[in-house]
Amino acid sequence: MKPPVFSTLGCRLNAYETEAMKELAAAAGVGGAVVVNTCAVTAEAVRKAKQEIRRLARENPGAPVIVTGCAAQTEPETFAAMPEVTRVIGNHEKMQASTWEGLRTADFIGQTEKVQVDDIMSVRETAGHLIDGFGRHRAYVQVQNGCDHRCTFCIIPFGRGNSRSVPAGVVVEQIRRLVDRGFAEVVLTGVDLTSWGADLPATPRLGDLVRRILRLVPDLPRLRISSIDSIEADPALMEAIATEPRLMPHLHLSLQAGDDMILKRMKRRHLRDDAIRFCEEARRLRPDMVFGADIIAGFPTETEAMFENSLALVRDCDLTFLHVFPFSPRKGTPAARMPQLRGPEIRDRAARLRAAGDAALGRHLQGQLGLTHRVLTEGARTGRTEQFTEVAFDSDQPEGRIVEAQVSGQAGGRLLASAC
Repeated sequence: MKPPVFSTLGCRLNAYETEAMKELAAAAGVGGAVVVNTCAVTAEAVRKAKQEIRRLARENPGAPVIVTGCAAQTEPETFAAMPEVTRVIGNHEKMQASTWEGLRTADFIGQTEKVQVDDIMSVRETAGHLIDGFGRHRAYVQVQNGCDHRCTFCIIPFGRGNSRSVPAGVVVEQIRRLVDRGFAEVVLTGVDLTSWGADLPATPRLGDLVRRILRLVPDLPRLRISSIDSIEADPALMEAIATEPRLMPHLHLSLQAGDDMILKRMKRRHLRDDAIRFCEEARRLRPDMVFGADIIAGFPTETEAMFENSLALVRDCDLTFLHVFPFSPRKGTPAARMPQLRGPEIRDRAARLRAAGDAALGRHLQGQLGLTHRVLTEGARTGRTEQFTEVAFDSDQPEGRIVEAQVSGQAGGRLLASAC
């Protein structure tokens, strides 16, 4: 039986869940299908999902096409209307063994409804099917799903549901298994990671989870946390940043804008000065800390002066890795009903932000020349420093190991290094 073809669009969490679906499909005996795990973060993401569905349908003639993920959850009718699509499955349903057991090849046509998408807001538990991370040398572990906040630009809560947390004991046991399998680094992932624990008994915080992992899994060399909302960083997390060398000195921040009025219209929970203070404090506690950030260009009502505040945030927060989103209105969100900027203006501002990000990365790379870093190798000649900076080696290295490397140069957004 030919195994299913999987395609993942969007975030690391989607990639994690694709790995889980592969196991569920194999266990259920589902074969010969195409599965597209979609993203809904922007209108462009939905367009790309449709494009990917059509491409895979052409390349796999006659294969049933299953569409799932956030875009399938938020607008199932869009995908159900596509002639290439056989079945549309919601985000909760895709993680259930019973769903895949009902999707054996013989049962695809005419046996069940084309759309299997329930109310994601009614889901109160995390997925029962957890896999032992994914990735060849760095393991990503889902500890949280969903979001309780309602930023005016964001459709994701309607694709992911309300916030749910994986209990700390389950996370620790999973990471122990990963360490036993030889992983040198684990990354904690979630939709709204700093909300972890709010739905658990005694309402622990993310910092409590981080410290518990490091205390109970002493053989774990490196722990990394993915995107966080800096205004929700708790005291225990800040203490871990200051005192735990195995917690990596790289934080990706959900900042979105650098102007107070735009932040208020986005319904964010922080102001410009909050972001700056957080970065200053985190760097005071951990001088080698570097920051990445999400920033939206061209949010509705954004003036040039407001945009300049976002542009200046790259300098004021000393950001290193920028993820720029040109604003894209999502149907059903408050921001879609606000006065919109023209497309060329949005694209110009996104380009200026990306240029600022490229310059910031260049300054960071230049500052590493001559330094020695501990690098987790991802390929024979590639790896990442503790600060998540990409490294290119001048000779082959053993994969999946942490090696000492001296930086000799930089090119193409990467450090050039030799193993010590």
